[in-house]
Amino acid sequence: MQHAGHDHREHQITPAAAQKPEPASESDAAAGSSNATAVVIYTCPMHPQIRQPAPGNCPICGMTLEPLLPQVTEGDAPELVDFQRRFYWTLPLTAIVLLLAMVGHRAVPSLGSWQSWIELALSAPVMLWAGLPFFARGVASVRNRSPNMWTLIGLGVAAAFVYSVVATVAPDFFPETFREHGRIGVYYEAAAVIVSLTLLGQILELRARAQTSAAIKSLLGLAPKTARRIDAGGTEEDIPITHVHVGDNLRVRPGEKVPVDGVVIEGESAVDESMLTGEPLPATKRPGDKVVGATINASGSLVIRAERLGAQSMLSQIVQMVAQAQRSRAPMQRLADKVAGYFVIGVIGIAVATFLGWGLFGPEPRWVFAFVNAVAVLIIACPCALGLATPMSIMAATGRAATNGILFRDAAAIESLRKVDTLIVDKTGTLTEGKPAFDRVVAVPNVDESDVLRLAASLDQGSEHPLAHAIVTAARTRGLALAKPETFESASGIGVTGQVEGTKVLVGNTTLMEREGVDWKVLMADAERLRARGASVMYLARDGKLLGLLAVADPIKPSSRDALALLRAERIRVVMATGDGETTARTVAQELGIDEVHGEVKPQDKLALVEKFQRAGKVVAMAGDGINDAPALAKADVGIAMGTGTDVAINSAHVTLVKGDLRSIARARELSVATVRNMRQNLAFAFVYNALGIPIAAGVLYPFTGQLLSPMIAALAMSLSSVSVIANALRLRRAP
Repeated sequence: MQHAGHDHREHQITPAAAQKPEPASESDAAAGSSNATAVVIYTCPMHPQIRQPAPGNCPICGMTLEPLLPQVTEGDAPELVDFQRRFYWTLPLTAIVLLLAMVGHRAVPSLGSWQSWIELALSAPVMLWAGLPFFARGVASVRNRSPNMWTLIGLGVAAAFVYSVVATVAPDFFPETFREHGRIGVYYEAAAVIVSLTLLGQILELRARAQTSAAIKSLLGLAPKTARRIDAGGTEEDIPITHVHVGDNLRVRPGEKVPVDGVVIEGESAVDESMLTGEPLPATKRPGDKVVGATINASGSLVIRAERLGAQSMLSQIVQMVAQAQRSRAPMQRLADKVAGYFVIGVIGIAVATFLGWGLFGPEPRWVFAFVNAVAVLIIACPCALGLATPMSIMAATGRAATNGILFRDAAAIESLRKVDTLIVDKTGTLTEGKPAFDRVVAVPNVDESDVLRLAASLDQGSEHPLAHAIVTAARTRGLALAKPETFESASGIGVTGQVEGTKVLVGNTTLMEREGVDWKVLMADAERLRARGASVMYLARDGKLLGLLAVADPIKPSSRDALALLRAERIRVVMATGDGETTARTVAQELGIDEVHGEVKPQDKLALVEKFQRAGKVVAMAGDGINDAPALAKADVGIAMGTGTDVAINSAHVTLVKGDLRSIARARELSVATVRNMRQNLAFAFVYNALGIPIAAGVLYPFTGQLLSPMIAALAMSLSSVSVIANALRLRRAP
């Protein structure tokens, strides 16, 4: 059940033993970590700022801390096992106490006041052992000034039990109006039943919450345990995955899992990546292609070179992002927490008013009625359903999204995505494959085309840009001898500069050429002709003189057309912003039906474009994959990074599409709409439940029906309300 107090993050209530660890600790806890002795970090499910390297209780709400990342272990969680033991061992005692309270005075009338002592003996283990975790949490909530559901449960149950103990030990303290069947009326059965029902509610809730972590646990379970390493002499042996090092050559046989992230150096095969990307069709992998750990080699034998291990692998990063999103709080949830904090204080006030109202003005025995109704108000008003309303939806939604290759960085991104009405997209790697192929080179008169390609490739060896990679590959394929650049500098999305063979070399667009004073217009006609065919054009200059241009073609992704059609159907305005030339950009845009195009834009221009739409009142999403997209991704209301892009872009974004498929944006938006709708349903249910339950518990129907709400029935209703909210949230696991 969920914390219902104020949001304490601004107070930094974190003891020395619970300080947030260095980021590396969290990473080491991820799936497949190569660190065999990694420390497991524990956190409070309701207060994510509480972190410590050992199990324990939350210093704010007293709840049992759980691992930051779910653990792949056999059996149930320790807290669930503990609550089940407490529940089943004390359930017979609760049943006997309830039976005695209902029929004891009729079945064995000679018991008299001894019946109260028997009920005390039977209910004491229920209260002092089975209910101990709840009282500890209630005390912690008072000590930390964090009123929540445990405050109300602790007050209600303690009041019923202490009152009954005093009535048993010192019955002469009470007036005769409190006496029934020869003894002072006691409420051991109510206290015991409330504890047992609360335990049952916690058991059902913990089981349901375990289902919301199923997506992460299934991802953790994908990690292979061994790898087949090929040593320098060609000998192969199976080794534990923790013994693999970067640079190792590994054999992946048909039907085996790819052990780690790496690059294919030998062989060809189809690899099933559906468990990570949601893409049902296997991807063909050849030498030079990247492979992801935990995917399945369907056919053919591959030899790969290990590149990213442990916490740096894609699987670990996916697990970390999903876990981080599940721990985060949506704006709607923060509002609910704030409301719930005041709500608890209000409920205590209503309980006091109920007690005094019945005691002073109710029918006889009015103080008995006053006590029963006040306890019923405290129990039924527990804001557990209110506290669970949004986090359960977020946990279910992020797990569902992960199975479709969509990673949300936090809950706010889920809530914001549905509001997006403008999408700015980069071209290379987003709308296009991002794996451009070299087309041709055009040299100025008296310059050899091979020299143009060789110089450009020599400088581009220092660049990670896909266009540069295509040029370098083409030069090596032609057997050109490349020189090592003495210096290299990226010119902020417009090209690269550096020293090659003692001369200053420039490779970039017209903006870079003009900035450096190079006359590029002599090849303008050739450049326009190539751009009209959709090619990207880069000019090459040496020591301030133009030598030629290079054209690289980047085919449009087959999924881009379908994705844009889906987005237009949702009435989302699509704008292209790319560092490529205007002609190339417009050619691609025309083919895809995009009306608004911005070509030859710098990173600061993309950022300015985002700000421009935001000032106009638009909710802007930015989709990109490169380093030059990072500022705009961070500034946008929702930044969307392609999982096939750079780490900088992914770290700057709020959402990552593992496969880099724009159609996933439409799916993510549908899930965003469904999640917010689900949260609102849960919040509405919780508010309506409390709005109806509190007056009934206070006894407003008594003048009309002559019936009061028993605290036991209130406890049952409270538990069922929490389970209902969780069940509704779990429907998101079947969302599209």
